[in-house]
Amino acid sequence: MTAIKQERLEFLEEKRKRHELSRQTAALFLIGGIDLAKALQTTGAERTALVQRLKRLIERERLKGVRGHWSYDLNRHIALKQGLERLAPETPCPARRKSTHPPAAFSLGARTVRRIPGSA
Repeated sequence: MTAIKQERLEFLEEKRKRHELSRQTAALFLIGGIDLAKALQTTGAERTALVQRLKRLIERERLKGVRGHWSYDLNRHIALKQGLERLAPETPCPARRKSTHPPAAFSLGARTVRRIPGSA
């Protein structure tokens, strides 16, 4: 690969990273009042408190989605999750819970369908 093509690819990658960071910074500030630049500089107890706050916000947003609340916003949910991953990349997100069993009941509009144990 020529040097110009390599520089072009590096430039585009840096541009994508800057764009992603600016989107996350704006979203976290608007949603939770968290300044991402300052949050990334924190350590110890401050960082832990911010991570816990983000987890609570994610859980509240998840519950809104599960309940079908009119104010649920998938983009807000994604922004919170990305902010948590940036602040604490090793911390699993609450939404990543793995269930080995299918739900006992699920909603189809106005009615609820019950699963019979042992059926597929």
